[in-house]
Amino acid sequence: MTDVSAKALLPTGVGDELPPSAAHEAQVIERLIACFDAYGYDRVKPPLIEFEDSLLSGPGRALAEQTFRIMDPQSQRMMGVRPDMTVQVARIAATRLAEAPRPLRLSYAGQVLRVRGTQLRPERQFAQAGFELIGGLGSAGDAEVITLAAQALAEIGVGDLSIDLTMPTFVPAVCAQLGLGPKDCARARDALDRKDAAALKDLGAGAAELLSEVLAVAGLADTALDRLAAIALTGEADRQRGDLNELVGLIRAARPDLALTVDPGEYRGFEYQTGVSFTLFARDVRGELGRGGRYRIENGEPATGVSVYLDSVMRALTEPEPGRRGFLPFGTPVDAGHRLRADGWHTVSGLVSVKDAAGEARRLSCTHIFENGKMRALD
Repeated sequence: MTDVSAKALLPTGVGDELPPSAAHEAQVIERLIACFDAYGYDRVKPPLIEFEDSLLSGPGRALAEQTFRIMDPQSQRMMGVRPDMTVQVARIAATRLAEAPRPLRLSYAGQVLRVRGTQLRPERQFAQAGFELIGGLGSAGDAEVITLAAQALAEIGVGDLSIDLTMPTFVPAVCAQLGLGPKDCARARDALDRKDAAALKDLGAGAAELLSEVLAVAGLADTALDRLAAIALTGEADRQRGDLNELVGLIRAARPDLALTVDPGEYRGFEYQTGVSFTLFARDVRGELGRGGRYRIENGEPATGVSVYLDSVMRALTEPEPGRRGFLPFGTPVDAGHRLRADGWHTVSGLVSVKDAAGEARRLSCTHIFENGKMRALD
């Protein structure tokens, strides 16, 4: 391996973003943030790295295994590189903005770094954008977050969007109804998450029968809710079923075009959620576009938010057509360049005089050249 190729070798899961993809991603992020802002979500900018005890407190505890840690040479305290920005926004809401009126609406965008990727998302560093509704009002807040996430993705050009709804706290509530202990509840949750009907039989006939009914619920929302309604639930499990029905009704009223699926047994990836949660997908796009749901920030306030993963989102979009790129031969008046850029041109200035200006323009990937006081298209 040569010295040059060795320097180009990067760690697994991280990579350079080159033209024009880097500019396209930046434009997409700003369009997402603009959409969030239009709905009253004010942007915040958390640091890339912070002390471990604050980064991994509250909902951040679920991300401990995904966090890179380093020692701060100044304070001699351990620090963590953020694996997710949601937990940082939750910290800001609980501390710096503790006295701000509720519900508090905040948005963000930035890079995150994780210890390992997944099969569907091998990337370990990627851009994340999202928003959080702190102090949200139950199902109405959940519906606002879900429908705004769908609206923002539609505005940047993502088509064939579907939303998978789940309830990470539902299976524990069903287990409590059945009188299952912590170990059996963990086994039930794992079996439902893996869609392993055979593993449920080890929990006893009564528990296996009811949990198998829960397993069969997964599917399109209308069919799933009918199946869920037929299950004999009591107490907390029945209340959560009501929350899910209410939320689906609110989403249908606001966005009847959205494709909704329901899987009440799904848990993996929603470890810190405390209520209805969701995943965003697009047809024929690898990996989820984003995830969100209800949780509590460190001071106990309820919140609902969503994180959009730009690596997946960019796979759902086509590269934009190249813009007008004009070559300004050496000696072009400065004010001519100012006028062209004000008119929307991207200009590349020649730094030396060349005999074949048109050839130089083509070499520099320009579509036009400035001649005789105006731009002309290159053949």
